[in-house]
Amino acid sequence: MEIAGYAASVLIGLSLGLVGGGGSILTVPILVYFFAIDPVLATTYSLFVVGLTSTAGAASHYLKGNVDVKTALIFGLPSLAAVFTMRRWIMPVIPIHLLTLGHWAVTKSMLLMLVFAALMLAASLSMIRNKKEDRGSSLELSYTRLIFQAIAVGLITGFVGVGGGFLIIPSLVLFAGLPMKKAVGTSLIVMTISSLLGVLGDITGHVVINYAFLAVFSGFAIAGIILGSYLTRFISDTRLKPAFGWFVLAMGIFVLISTLTNSHGHH
Repeated sequence: MEIAGYAASVLIGLSLGLVGGGGSILTVPILVYFFAIDPVLATTYSLFVVGLTSTAGAASHYLKGNVDVKTALIFGLPSLAAVFTMRRWIMPVIPIHLLTLGHWAVTKSMLLMLVFAALMLAASLSMIRNKKEDRGSSLELSYTRLIFQAIAVGLITGFVGVGGGFLIIPSLVLFAGLPMKKAVGTSLIVMTISSLLGVLGDITGHVVINYAFLAVFSGFAIAGIILGSYLTRFISDTRLKPAFGWFVLAMGIFVLISTLTNSHGHH
């Protein structure tokens, strides 16, 4: 199982390198299903892995001039504040046992995986549809909308431990008017900082972390991102994204079903 898990971790990096996002959404399911890590702890691990892996991607994008620093700050700061708040103060007070419906016990980790599955489905659909972004007259630089979006993304990122690239990129294209390439680079910077800050929120809240395991796991993911960045020269984005989208869709359905079936009485 673990070997499969490490193989899958290369996929995380690959997708980050090739598609500029989406990889983080696989991190939690991989940790939960292949390595049997508790979902709540998996979100910490995921933020750590995504933070490290995005750093590699962000650096290369920054050198290519694909980062809009001003937008990164306007989007980044509210988002960071939201992530940190969520990890440090909100997550610890969410009760482990939330509610019972009939004989369904809804736990914190179950809610987490459900929100996760929903996000995966949303992300996959946006990848499958893969619209060419139409930057037309409707585009107004709306900083207020950008900031609200940033806070929302931060809270979601903090809750499920996702880098949130698939949430950040559309906001940057829509509200900040960035071209796709710049949006990807800028989103990686935001993801790097917000993920690492989220981890800090956890460490200061005394979450025990297995650094050796994380180092190996991240190593595989980083190898993937380097390979992915190299492969972008040969593979067209238009074919790649929908394919990855279908994969995430399948994973999302799997997470949804397994979460619902595991919830009866035991888990």
